Amino acid sequence: MGDLPVKALAEEAPFPLTEVDKWVLSQTDEEFHYHDWEDLKKIIDENNLSVLKRKPSDLRRYMAWTTEIKAQYGSMTKYLLAHRLPKAWGSPPFTPASSVPFADESDYSILINDWPYGLTPDITHIVVWSRTIIDTDSETGDMTVESREVVSNFVRRVFVDKLGPEGEAKVLWFKNWVALQSVRSLEHIHVMVRDASKELLEEWTQQPDVHKVEN
Repeated sequence: MGDLPVKALAEEAPFPLTEVDKWVLSQTDEEFHYHDWEDLKKIIDENNLSVLKRKPSDLRRYMAWTTEIKAQYGSMTKYLLAHRLPKAWGSPPFTPASSVPFADESDYSILINDWPYGLTPDITHIVVWSRTIIDTDSETGDMTVESREVVSNFVRRVFVDKLGPEGEAKVLWFKNWVALQSVRSLEHIHVMVRDASKELLEEWTQQPDVHKVEN
C-alpha cells in the first residue's frame, strides 16, 4: 500500500477513511506533527476525537495489516477473540459477570494498543476491552452521562490512583463515538498515560487468573 496514491488507498482501504486519514496519507513522516499531552488534553476535553491520527507510515501499515487480518480471519473481531482477548469470554454475545461495565475484573482486559495514535514518546496508548455493554446515546453515538461516570470512576481507581498524587495529571481517557470505532462489535475505551513506568504497565496488562480457562 505504500506506493499507492491517496485516492487509490481510500478506494482499497479495509475500513472507511476519514478526511483526517486522507490528509495524513498525503504527508510524509517528517511532515507529521505528533500529538503531545497538551494537544491530547484539548482534543479529549472538546470531544473532538475525529482529529486523532496515526503517523503516515503507521496508518499505511495498519491498513495493510487490517486487510491481511480480514482476509485470514474474516473479521477483526475474530482475530481479537483468537489472539488478544481472554479465552474465558467465549464468543459474542458475551455473558458478563456484571451488568455494570468494569465492575468485575473478569469482564475487562487491559492491553497496550498494537496500533497507537501518533503520540510523543512519553505517552502510552492503552485499550481496555469490555465484555459488558457501555451505554451510548442512540442519536449521537456518544456515551451517556451515566456510562461516562462509570468509566471515569474505573479509570480513576485502576490507573489514576496507581500513579500517586500526580495521577490525575497523567491520565486521559475517551471512548470513540460509534461512527469512529474500527472494531464496533467489541466494547472498548482508550486510556492515555504519561510517564508510566515499565513495571506499572506490566502490572496493568498482566492477565488475571479469572481470564484463564481451566483445562
